[in-house]
Amino acid sequence: MSDEPASGEAEATALVAAPPVERVVLPVLPLRNTVVFPGTVVPISVARASSLRLLEESLPQSKSLALLLQKDPSQDEPGIEGLCGQGVIGKVLRMIRQGDDAVVVLVHGESRMRVHEAVQLQPYVKAEVEVLESVELSGDGDHWEAALRNLRESAHRLMSLRPDIPEEARMALDEITDPSLLTDFLGSNLSIEAKEKQKLIEETGVARRIEMVQRHLNSQLHIAELQSKLRQDVQSEFTEAQKRAYLREQLRAIQRELGEEGSAEEQVEDLRQRLEAAGLPEQAQQYANRELRRLELIPPASPDHSLIVNYLETLAELPWNVLSEESINLPKAEEILDRDHFGLVKVKRRLVEYLAVRQLNPTGRGPILCFLGPPGVGKTSLGQSIADALGRKFARISLGGIRDESEIRGHRRTYVGAMPGRLIQELRRLGTRNPVLMLDEIDKIGADFRGDPASALLEVLDPRQNHEFTDHYVDLPFDLSQVIFIATCNSLDTIPGPLRDRMEIVEIPGYTETEKLHIARQYQVRRQLAEHGLKAEQCVWQEEALARVIEDYTREAGVRNLERQIASVIRHIAARIAKGEVERVEVTPDVVREALGPPIYVRESVLQSSVPGVVNGLAYTPTGGELLHIEAIRYRGKGGFTLTGQLGDVMKESVRAALSLVRNRAETLGINPADFDEYDVHVHVPAGAVPKDGPSAGIAMFTALASLFTNRPVNKQVAMTGEVTLRGLILPIGGLKEKTIAALRAGIKTVVIPRMNTKDIPELPDEVRECLKIVPVDTVDEVLSVALE
Repeated sequence: MSDEPASGEAEATALVAAPPVERVVLPVLPLRNTVVFPGTVVPISVARASSLRLLEESLPQSKSLALLLQKDPSQDEPGIEGLCGQGVIGKVLRMIRQGDDAVVVLVHGESRMRVHEAVQLQPYVKAEVEVLESVELSGDGDHWEAALRNLRESAHRLMSLRPDIPEEARMALDEITDPSLLTDFLGSNLSIEAKEKQKLIEETGVARRIEMVQRHLNSQLHIAELQSKLRQDVQSEFTEAQKRAYLREQLRAIQRELGEEGSAEEQVEDLRQRLEAAGLPEQAQQYANRELRRLELIPPASPDHSLIVNYLETLAELPWNVLSEESINLPKAEEILDRDHFGLVKVKRRLVEYLAVRQLNPTGRGPILCFLGPPGVGKTSLGQSIADALGRKFARISLGGIRDESEIRGHRRTYVGAMPGRLIQELRRLGTRNPVLMLDEIDKIGADFRGDPASALLEVLDPRQNHEFTDHYVDLPFDLSQVIFIATCNSLDTIPGPLRDRMEIVEIPGYTETEKLHIARQYQVRRQLAEHGLKAEQCVWQEEALARVIEDYTREAGVRNLERQIASVIRHIAARIAKGEVERVEVTPDVVREALGPPIYVRESVLQSSVPGVVNGLAYTPTGGELLHIEAIRYRGKGGFTLTGQLGDVMKESVRAALSLVRNRAETLGINPADFDEYDVHVHVPAGAVPKDGPSAGIAMFTALASLFTNRPVNKQVAMTGEVTLRGLILPIGGLKEKTIAALRAGIKTVVIPRMNTKDIPELPDEVRECLKIVPVDTVDEVLSVALE
């Protein structure tokens, strides 16, 4: 072994002036008995509450941390004074949760640094740090070449005496040519105390570090040589355990010769045949062959063996060239859609158009459809109907609540427990490259430091990019262009703009009460009777009973809760039949009340009489349309104005705009202007516990105030909706279908709407157009001429 380099004259010639330093502010992660060196990757277990909070708050903004060793490892919450003054700037590569109160972070050391000053002490430490550059070697080049060669040879000797050191470390040692990186690599792998490693961190001179690492290597070599001699002495005795292991290996060899045991070679050959049968693309086949060659060299007991086998099995089971036979029969498709769904005429028409284009151009890149609608209207089942009409396989992927990008793109195989993303997993399970995949609840995707799944979906849902989709686990391009993606959502507000731009939105409105009645009679009652083991003749529903369930016990746009209430009634009847009390039950409104109790919802109905200041307004909610009685009163006061009924900001502004408009038109309406100063006004919208907002109640507010101050009652058979401006113009509104259905349900005869909404009248249900008189208006004067008696 060569002598250690001297620390006197050589050091004086080796040191050169350090370059100017830079300062940055970083969160400080205290370390117990762990020292991270530049150029190394180290896993760190984090369990302290302050350190966990540091990671949660800092990582979304920056992956860089200041890593400092604790002076006293027993301290739970060391302050800045309890930490060493010098450490390393580390970058977090990955964070793995191990329960609610512990994580493991994979950190890459980047550069040495010195703490300049602390800028934050609570809830965790932040400090301004100076980046330290290593002082490179200078002077006699032959001297340092000899010193580095001596260092490398000593390290090789130590590795040859330590069988626990992996071969990869030996290879890495030969590949490192930079003296600074070499000393840091060896320092991180030395079996020395943390305080000795800290001294290596604090030393910026490469020459001095070479001397320190050489000294530690000499000591480690001496210990390793003694251990090797002891092991050789012990192993010289042929123990009984070794004898059994030797005989067992001989037995396995005999069994292989007799063909009585499956071998690793047979497993490799089986995988090779399966991969060839899978029809992989040329690039993927070359990659698979390389992995097969690695598998042949790795013993079965090695952990890498099972990882490679799992990977190759995934490649072999993916449908690289397997396509389901597609047959599009448009009349049959319409029949399937009508069979599975009632109503939804516009939606069905759009789906038939979509299928027609695919029939004419099977290889075309059609749009990605996104069904937008409230819960329970049949968005997911529409996707299943499309798959049935095409003869393709169907799978549903629920995206609600996912926050990890790996759910879409998969995990890299370098991590323990890595697996493909949800898309590749479903394609592997279905065994075809052209299924119908339903991306459910796409509006409920989250995002955090683990990535943004919504951004990962941009490639998946782009027909011009997804023909080369690369999953991190598979690590090979896979063609998704033949997959029909259909998304569902309840709202567009939470979907990022770029993702929304890649989809065609198909709105699915709520069902009318008539449609719900048909759905309940044709689908839900039959399904629930079968699930409860009853025959149709044992439980006969009256139409009035179904209507009572819809009106008094549900308030929703869809029919999911309606089916629950029908199931409750049928369970009540099934219990009576099972007890032998009755053999057959006709379900009447009284039976419904007996099973479900008093009505849960009471809807507003038409006013009993026409009263000044009271107007029938119309509102649109996620569960459908509603009739609102807007009430206004006045009393002696000083011109005060009160609003109640849990109104939102937009609705409050509509009321104030309506009052300003009434005051502006006081003379035209025959109102004494002094009344506005002599009376206080109170406007209230009943059902005060329910939040209300939106501009469409503007003309109803104006009519209520005009009726109040002119003392002319509003026709109780008239309801209205529309936004009002300060010029007295009526602006268009949304939800006309739901609002007119609510008016019809409440017994209203006339509905006043903005004239710009006349384009929506043909889309209204036939019963609405037949039973309601719809009056389009442009100005508030037209509204008053229709509404006031």
